[in-house]
Amino acid sequence: MYKPQDHTFVLCAYQENPYVELAIVSLENQSVASNILVSTSTPSDYLRDICARHHLEMVVNPHPHYAGDDWNYGYDSAATRLVTIVHQDDQYDPQFLEATLEAFNQFDNVQIAFTDYYELHGEKRVDNSRLLQVKRMMNRPFRSKMLNGKKFVKRRVLGLGCPICCPAVTLNKALLGPSVFDTNLRDSCDFMTWARLASQPGRFVYIDKPLMGHRIYFGSATTKNLKDNIRTDETYKVLSTLWPRPIAALINKFYSTSEKLNAVD
Repeated sequence: MYKPQDHTFVLCAYQENPYVELAIVSLENQSVASNILVSTSTPSDYLRDICARHHLEMVVNPHPHYAGDDWNYGYDSAATRLVTIVHQDDQYDPQFLEATLEAFNQFDNVQIAFTDYYELHGEKRVDNSRLLQVKRMMNRPFRSKMLNGKKFVKRRVLGLGCPICCPAVTLNKALLGPSVFDTNLRDSCDFMTWARLASQPGRFVYIDKPLMGHRIYFGSATTKNLKDNIRTDETYKVLSTLWPRPIAALINKFYSTSEKLNAVD
């Protein structure tokens, strides 16, 4: 039985992002209180002051590389069995952790549990878009206890693209072990990680409630990588682990077009 004290929010912070403190406040306002840890590879007085105000520990990755390396450092630094990697731009609804714990407590072999999400465009909340609708449809099999533990189902869903929003994911460290994230890809390390976990025993459990907000703005890593075509190239690499290359190339062509809806001009 997982309890709030078995969980840690690991907020990965970089430089002097203006949304960091808003993200922390959303974690502090959860309906059930767990642990909060700030992890960074760019320590600064700005981050130290925020951590001091909120009485939070900050750990510093001495060997930064890509995002996966930073996520692994924060993930490994958490002392609890369950870990949510928080992106500094995002925010969490008060019921996020409570619903996540309920999902983990349904089964004894949950690899990851993840909620639905909405987008934040400046101060505007976007609950519905073509991209969100497609991702929700793709995630439906992960609602079913008959399907969400089958390797074939997990691989086939991910074989159509990545519908799983990384900061909405909570990982079962007790089941997955240390340093779970891919460290070879710059942008799609989360997608590659889910693809690898899909071939292992366990469940992907989807909570079909939008309980966190993923921020889309010009300075975000998502927007930059889309504009530089980094995501398109890396998505093909992930899809090639799930399909023969000609099929992977065809799926990537359609998937990359839909992902560009995330771009901000």
